[in-house]
Amino acid sequence: MSVVIRPKKTAPVNWHRADIIAALHKNGWSMRGLSVANGLSEHTLKTAMTSPYPKAEKIIAAAIGVEAEAIWPERYAKRNFTPVLTLVTNFPRTLATEMQLDAPTSN
Repeated sequence: MSVVIRPKKTAPVNWHRADIIAALHKNGWSMRGLSVANGLSEHTLKTAMTSPYPKAEKIIAAAIGVEAEAIWPERYAKRNFTPVLTLVTNFPRTLATEMQLDAPTSN
Protein backbone atom coordinates (compact mmCIF):
# COMPACT_ATOMS: atom_id res chain seq x y z
CA MET A 1 0.00 0.00 0.00
CA SER A 2 1.35 3.39 -0.94
CA VAL A 3 0.42 6.58 0.78
CA VAL A 4 0.69 9.87 -1.04
CA ILE A 5 1.66 12.71 1.23
CA ARG A 6 0.95 16.05 -0.32
CA PRO A 7 2.78 19.06 1.06
CA LYS A 8 0.61 21.76 2.54
CA LYS A 9 0.27 24.93 0.55
CA THR A 10 2.44 27.61 2.03
CA ALA A 11 0.85 30.95 2.69
CA PRO A 12 2.15 33.81 0.58
CA VAL A 13 4.77 35.78 2.45
CA ASN A 14 5.32 39.52 2.27
CA TRP A 15 8.74 40.77 1.23
CA HIS A 16 11.04 41.63 4.10
CA ARG A 17 11.45 45.35 4.76
CA ALA A 18 15.18 45.19 3.96
CA ASP A 19 14.44 43.49 0.62
CA ILE A 20 12.05 46.29 -0.37
CA ILE A 21 14.57 48.99 0.55
CA ALA A 22 17.35 47.11 -1.27
CA ALA A 23 15.19 46.85 -4.40
CA LEU A 24 14.50 50.59 -4.24
CA HIS A 25 18.22 51.34 -3.87
CA LYS A 26 19.01 49.10 -6.87
CA ASN A 27 16.64 51.26 -8.90
CA GLY A 28 18.21 54.49 -7.64
CA TRP A 29 15.61 55.45 -5.04
CA SER A 30 15.58 55.99 -1.31
CA MET A 31 12.36 55.91 0.69
CA ARG A 32 12.73 59.60 1.45
CA GLY A 33 13.53 60.58 -2.14
CA LEU A 34 10.63 58.56 -3.51
CA SER A 35 8.24 60.18 -1.03
CA VAL A 36 9.33 63.70 -1.94
CA ALA A 37 9.32 62.92 -5.69
CA ASN A 38 5.67 61.89 -5.39
CA GLY A 39 4.68 65.04 -3.51
CA LEU A 40 4.40 63.34 -0.14
CA SER A 41 5.97 64.05 3.23
CA GLU A 42 9.49 62.67 3.72
CA HIS A 43 8.35 59.79 5.93
CA THR A 44 4.99 58.94 4.36
CA LEU A 45 6.12 55.86 2.42
CA LYS A 46 7.61 54.32 5.57
CA THR A 47 4.04 53.78 6.74
CA ALA A 48 3.54 51.13 4.06
CA MET A 49 6.33 49.06 5.59
CA THR A 50 4.42 48.44 8.81
CA SER A 51 0.74 48.87 7.98
CA PRO A 52 -1.51 48.71 4.91
CA TYR A 53 -1.44 51.92 2.85
CA PRO A 54 -2.55 51.19 -0.76
CA LYS A 55 -1.39 54.51 -2.26
CA ALA A 56 2.12 54.17 -0.81
CA GLU A 57 2.28 50.48 -1.72
CA LYS A 58 1.56 51.28 -5.37
CA ILE A 59 4.20 54.03 -5.47
CA ILE A 60 6.84 51.70 -4.01
CA ALA A 61 5.86 48.85 -6.33
CA ALA A 62 6.03 51.12 -9.39
CA ALA A 63 9.52 52.30 -8.40
CA ILE A 64 10.69 48.70 -8.03
CA GLY A 65 8.94 47.58 -11.20
CA VAL A 66 6.64 44.90 -9.80
CA GLU A 67 2.99 44.73 -8.77
CA ALA A 68 2.13 45.68 -5.20
CA GLU A 69 0.41 42.29 -4.86
CA ALA A 70 3.79 40.61 -5.38
CA ILE A 71 5.42 42.59 -2.56
CA TRP A 72 2.56 42.32 -0.05
CA PRO A 73 0.56 39.20 -1.02
CA GLU A 74 -0.86 38.78 2.50
CA ARG A 75 -2.41 42.25 2.44
CA TYR A 76 -3.91 41.82 -1.01
CA ALA A 77 -5.25 38.36 -0.19
CA LYS A 78 -7.26 39.98 2.60
CA ARG A 79 -8.39 42.89 0.41
CA ASN A 80 -9.44 40.71 -2.50
CA PHE A 81 -11.19 38.08 -0.37
CA THR A 82 -14.66 37.21 -1.60
CA PRO A 83 -16.65 34.95 0.68
CA VAL A 84 -18.45 32.04 -0.91
CA LEU A 85 -22.04 32.07 0.21
CA THR A 86 -24.14 28.94 -0.04
CA LEU A 87 -27.87 28.89 -0.52
CA VAL A 88 -29.68 27.41 2.46
CA THR A 89 -32.63 25.34 1.24
CA ASN A 90 -33.63 23.39 4.34
CA PHE A 91 -34.71 26.20 6.59
CA PRO A 92 -37.47 25.74 9.19
CA ARG A 93 -40.87 27.03 8.23
CA THR A 94 -42.51 29.59 10.41
CA LEU A 95 -46.08 29.22 11.59
CA ALA A 96 -47.20 32.02 9.25
CA THR A 97 -45.65 30.29 6.24
CA GLU A 98 -47.32 26.99 7.12
CA MET A 99 -50.69 28.71 7.51
CA GLN A 100 -50.35 30.25 4.05
CA LEU A 101 -49.44 26.91 2.52
CA ASP A 102 -52.31 25.08 4.26
CA ALA A 103 -54.94 27.72 3.47
CA PRO A 104 -57.52 26.58 0.90
CA THR A 105 -57.36 28.29 -2.44
CA SER A 106 -60.55 29.74 -3.88
CA ASN A 107 -61.09 28.77 -7.52
